[in-house]
Amino acid sequence: MSNPKLDKETLPKIALGTWSWGTGYRGGDEIFGNQLSEKELRPVFEAAVDKGLVLWDTAAVYGLNASEAILGKFVKEAEGILISTKFTPQLAKDDHAVETMIDGSLERLEVPFIDIYWIHNPLDVSKWTEKMIPLLKKGKIKHIGVSNHNLQEIKLAAEILAKEDITLSAVQNHYSLLYRASEKAGILEYCEKNEILFFSYMVLEQGALTEKYSKKHPMPAESRRGNAFPPRTLEKLEPLITLMKEIGLRKNVNVAQIAIAWAIAKNTIPIIGVTKVAQVEDAYQASSLTLSKEEIVQLEAAASASNVEIRGDWEKPMNQ
Repeated sequence: MSNPKLDKETLPKIALGTWSWGTGYRGGDEIFGNQLSEKELRPVFEAAVDKGLVLWDTAAVYGLNASEAILGKFVKEAEGILISTKFTPQLAKDDHAVETMIDGSLERLEVPFIDIYWIHNPLDVSKWTEKMIPLLKKGKIKHIGVSNHNLQEIKLAAEILAKEDITLSAVQNHYSLLYRASEKAGILEYCEKNEILFFSYMVLEQGALTEKYSKKHPMPAESRRGNAFPPRTLEKLEPLITLMKEIGLRKNVNVAQIAIAWAIAKNTIPIIGVTKVAQVEDAYQASSLTLSKEEIVQLEAAASASNVEIRGDWEKPMNQ
């Protein structure tokens, strides 16, 4: 069987992320220092849908089901929502884990199928890629993607699916002005050549590429992002942030919108985590913002000069 192509032209230019929704293991409190519930997040979801931002990214592992459960309560009250969620191999207890996990996701999200279902991290790529095929044949998923995979692993997954006349639809990796490993490894080029959509996550580096945090105003202590970006690291980013402010001033936008517009200009679909209505508005405005080639070169040069490159503890180098 063949699956329909995931057409970029029919999707919003950005996806909205829910990593920081809910609390628990790998949830908003542990990673971001947040304590967000359904009450605070409902206005965020409603504002996004009102703007036509209907592509939502989550994962069963975020807060161990908490993120999916909150999103599911909102999804059933709206129309035209596109859901992207993930199977995490590291949580598999047996060979039937993919089916078990997706059934749990479908129940929490209260949807009949998942639009894009990702293998969250590479672990026995051959085994778990093959396990995705029955889900597509049963109609439980529409498209298959891989996340945090290097180029060799992406190619292997694509080859396995191609034997069943199934297309690998998307790749989702950490990609930002500060972390361009997927570009350097040739993954962006491979995806473009093979019509595979590239979704970029941590485009704002969990707040480091915004004006909210600085040496004098650090990130929440004892959170993953606070440990990754301590005051001394934020200080190194000051020249880059200054440049982003200057470009933003000319265009009447803020620093975060410059970071998002850069990711779009690189032919990726950025996943922007949203916890406030104002962040939805930023993302929406950034989706129509254009950067010149000169501005892109300047931004990338300033980012490189900072010598700041933070790789998540769940990530491995893309050049392996």
